[in-house]
Amino acid sequence: MVTYLLTVFAFYFPSGLDPLHSEMYFDFILTLSGITLLMPALLIGLFKMFGTVQNVTMMTRKERIMPFFFMAIMYTAIIFMLSSQQRISLDDNLLKFLIITDALVLVSFITTLFYKVSVHCIAVWGIIGILLPLNKISEDGALFYPLLFSFIIAGLVMSSRLKLQVHTSQEVWSGTILGIVTSYIAMVV
Repeated sequence: MVTYLLTVFAFYFPSGLDPLHSEMYFDFILTLSGITLLMPALLIGLFKMFGTVQNVTMMTRKERIMPFFFMAIMYTAIIFMLSSQQRISLDDNLLKFLIITDALVLVSFITTLFYKVSVHCIAVWGIIGILLPLNKISEDGALFYPLLFSFIIAGLVMSSRLKLQVHTSQEVWSGTILGIVTSYIAMVV
């Protein structure tokens, strides 16, 4: 979802990637995609290899705690490195959006301590919670079509979680509410 959000910003809302210059977008998105897609996959693979999780789907709440804890640390480390070494500050939009995505990961982890929730729904509805208020301030509703596409993706994600029987409807709706409320409130703040 981070890759999707940054790609939407690159094409439809470049100020979301401030302070990056347009010639840096591709390399930055590619790097962050590698970190946010490949690193968690590698991490879960290692947890499976060492027996911490039974399979990569992590069907039980208990199996999800340790991987989500490490992912929360990883996302926080990314933000720390960007802010300290790349001189991206809290005044920059990019860092603000990355903090919101980190908040979504932290909410996923904290919720998982007590309840199994659809993290896929938290992620996709978190993106919608970011795009909704931005669409109002974007020029000529530039984010309307990416937002519309996000709603379609959210519907597909929710229905797939139910069809695959990896979540109950309560877990799917809990993820939906957590995702949109967390990111929307963070955007307003």
